[in-house]
Amino acid sequence: MNKRSSIGLAVIGSGRIGSLRAQLAAGHPAVQFIAVSDLDPAKSGALAAKVGASVHGVDNQAIIAHPEVTAVIVSTSEGEHVEPILQALALGKPVLVEKPLALTMADADRVIQAIATSGVSVHVGYSRRYKERYLIAKEQIIKGRIGTMVGGAARVFNSRSQALAMLSRNRHATPVVDALTYYVDLMNWLHGAGCSVADNRLVEVYARGQKGVLKAAGYPEVDDVSYAILTYADGAVVNLGVSYALPEKYPALGHAARVEVLGTEGVMILDDDHTDQLMYSNIGIPHVYLPDHQVNMVFLQSGTPGDWALGEFWGPIANETRAWLDHLSMDKPCSLALPAEARINLEATLAIEHSIATGRPVSLPLAQ
Repeated sequence: MNKRSSIGLAVIGSGRIGSLRAQLAAGHPAVQFIAVSDLDPAKSGALAAKVGASVHGVDNQAIIAHPEVTAVIVSTSEGEHVEPILQALALGKPVLVEKPLALTMADADRVIQAIATSGVSVHVGYSRRYKERYLIAKEQIIKGRIGTMVGGAARVFNSRSQALAMLSRNRHATPVVDALTYYVDLMNWLHGAGCSVADNRLVEVYARGQKGVLKAAGYPEVDDVSYAILTYADGAVVNLGVSYALPEKYPALGHAARVEVLGTEGVMILDDDHTDQLMYSNIGIPHVYLPDHQVNMVFLQSGTPGDWALGEFWGPIANETRAWLDHLSMDKPCSLALPAEARINLEATLAIEHSIATGRPVSLPLAQ
């Protein structure tokens, strides 16, 4: 039996993903103490009651510094990740932060420097890694069954309702930076393009985009459709695409995706659209992310975090949260993204947007 260490957990940000992670953590045997915070006291109070948190409030720093807190989940909005991470690192408390690590390279580098100074572990929530089909795909690559990866493709669709909700929180949280980043990470992970593998690093991005719906909605800098070609140092090429401008009642409740991996000895085609799981209801189905949004037709299991079923939450966020808690409490290995990998993902998405804006290929690393 592995020895288990107990965990005192702070959840910073009591929105939908913070609430999900807190509920999952409350059921983990190693978690003995929970504290939650949110700028909205009603949200932190409601979450505290739901998960039996011992402490709640609106002061992130006070919650992180609580003496019984030994680890921190940062689930604030995209533009507010950096300060809670830095506070936790200064106190020696490991962190799980939602993607993206930051919204600028300067902030990402601040975090990475603080990690290097503190020696404290940080993991970044790229939860596609914990969807079963992609875990199984990674296993096939590890076993050598497709040979050397030479190329691939991924595209993800979602509704304009989701895009406008993201942009209303932070207009820099574009579909490329906030959503396509999952598939940048996924392809880098499948390709083994981590920061320590020089031959597989990303070297160039070439992208094109088209504006329309989101521009008319008040975001003139944001593309409805973005497509990019990523080139790696070993010559592999990957095509990535995203559109978060589909009609507001589009049946996906999150990512509708397709992923392809091409190798010298084989190919994998991973259909993640969920068009084979269709339900129509006159009563309506609530949206996973948007509290006041309902659809009548839905692709079941298309919600990005996962789904509630028979009183339990199932899916990528559940798998990822439990894996991180197991890592902390039992020192089990986990596949969560490391900060250096998250920095690569951020750099690639910013390069995609820069390439679209300039009409030119962008070499990596980006000039500082």
